[in-house]
Parts: sequence; C-alpha cells; structure tokens
Amino acid sequence: MKAVIIENGRASIKDMDKPSIKEKGDIIIKMKACGLCGTDIEKLRGQYTASQPIIGHEPSGIIEESSVDSLKPGQRVFAHHHVPCYECYYCTHGSATMCPHYRRTNIEPGGFAEYFRVPAWNVKRGGVLVLPDHVSFEEGAFIEPLATVVRAQRRVKLNRGDNVLVVGAGPMGLLHVMLSKVNGASKTIVTDIADFRVEYAYKVGADYSFNSKKIDTINEVKKLTDGRGVDIAIIASGAPSAILSGLLSVRKGGQVLLFGVPFKGTVLNYDISDLLNNEISIISSNAAIEEDTVDALKIISERKIDVSKLVTHKFTIDQFNEAVRVAEEGQAIKVIIQD
Repeated sequence: MKAVIIENGRASIKDMDKPSIKEKGDIIIKMKACGLCGTDIEKLRGQYTASQPIIGHEPSGIIEESSVDSLKPGQRVFAHHHVPCYECYYCTHGSATMCPHYRRTNIEPGGFAEYFRVPAWNVKRGGVLVLPDHVSFEEGAFIEPLATVVRAQRRVKLNRGDNVLVVGAGPMGLLHVMLSKVNGASKTIVTDIADFRVEYAYKVGADYSFNSKKIDTINEVKKLTDGRGVDIAIIASGAPSAILSGLLSVRKGGQVLLFGVPFKGTVLNYDISDLLNNEISIISSNAAIEEDTVDALKIISERKIDVSKLVTHKFTIDQFNEAVRVAEEGQAIKVIIQD
C-alpha cells in the first residue's frame, strides 16, 4: 500500500506493507479522506515536537478488518489518533488532554495511508465513531478539528450575545467563526494577513473581516464594539503579533483564548500588569477528547455547521507534496487527501 511518512525530515511517499491486527481490539481502516492540518506541515518542518512524528490525524474511512464485536468490516467510521486513559490524575481533574498516555497513542502508520491500524487502546476508549449514512467521508475528516474547537469554546464559556474576535482565518479560525455563531455570538470579527482568507471568512458567517496588515486591528475592533473591545478574542494563529492583537483588542474583564500553537521559544513584548489591572483572563486549549468528538459529529450530522464549505482543494496520496505546497501558499482553506 501507499503511505506518507516523515523520513529524514521530509514527507516520503512509500510503498509499505498493509498494517495488520497486532492484538485483540485492533481494527484496520481503509482511508477515504484525511484532512491536512497545519501541525502536519509543522511536523514536516521540525517545528512541532509535542507529539510523535506521525502525520495525518483527521481520517475517516471504511473498516477493513476488526477484532472487536461492536465494529464490523464495511462500517464507515472516524478514528481519533490520541486517546487518554480517563483514569489518571489529569483525566479525573478535567485535564484529559494532558494525560501521560494521550500523545503516546496514535494510528499506524498515520492517516495519509491507504490503510491504517487503530490500536485497541483507542478503540476500547471510544476513539472510533460510526458515521451516519448522510455524513460523507469528507465531512468525517472534520470531526477531529471541529472537536478541538468545541472543547476550546467550552473552556472559554462563550455565551450568547458575546462579541468575538477570531485572529487567523485558516480552517481552524473559520471553524471557530462557524461554531461561535452556533453558540450565539453577536458580532464575529475576523482578521488575517491574506486577502483570500479575509474574503473567505464572509462565506462562513463572519460579520466583519479585514486584513490586519492594512487596517489597525485594535482601533477597528474598538470602533465595532462601542469602544470596549470584544468579550472574547480567539487566537487561531501562533504568531506573536496575533497573540498581542488579541490581548489588546479584548475588553476589560474579557477573555483571550490561545488556540493556535506558537513556536517553542515565542516571547511577547507585553506588560503583564495590564492583565491584572483590566482583569483579562487568558485561557489555552489543546486538542480534544472523546466527549468533544461525539459533540463534533453531532453538530456535523445535524447540519448545524456545513464543514464542506471549508474544502477548497482535494488531492490523492501520490499528490501529497503538491497538497502541502498549495496549503503553504495561503490560497487554500482546507486541503483534503482522499483515496
């Protein structure tokens, strides 16, 4: 079979043996769609080291082989790559994505493969969800990214009537725009540095969208919120300038949600006293667990969000390097690898 793996710091399209069941509880899935995520590209560049160097973590497909009674060959499914133990201190104290087992788990050899193995650990703990017939494989590939957004907005407690700023109009930022509307946001303001993405934000429900290289974010946000600033600033970019714009655009008593992943060593030139004096809360959110993937599938299944609006490009495994090139050029929103 064909699979994309990281080899010597580069994406390598390899002919490999099809994975096999290694223990009772494993399943083998034939990949039908897998989203290309920014962290996949960062792993290829050596910029993301928080988890194993395995790429492709947004897969959906068809069960090829199963060693569990509850999942049958032929079923259409989504598979979650990281699954916590749900028993340790972190899991029982509300921090399941910090579980020591969480990033040790993964699918083999990754989601950009014709077939991949889901280990029994993941299966046993709810890491495989059956897709309803009306949910496409392409939509199934959005379950993991949407789940991270679900968890993030749950952590920040986005309320009906909140004014929200989303900094970064990539696929994750635009999922935040879409879910913020589902959750009752009043005004959703979006900024990005690419005109293509600025305009695309309007297609998914943004009320205001502008290029932060051309328009001053802080002044514009204040104008749009009667001089207060937004209730919640969602930073869907890891750039220091993005984080700063969020901190300076939020109202007194507001919240800043750190969602995009900064490079290791990122330092901000920011006066921390402003956090206390203005009672600004900073909340970070990292990844998702099974309650989030279940909620994400429900949102997609009930058509509360049309994730297919975000797909701009589709490629095969053989075209993986071209897919990465297109994604990096900034003229794409969501890139899907399909088989």
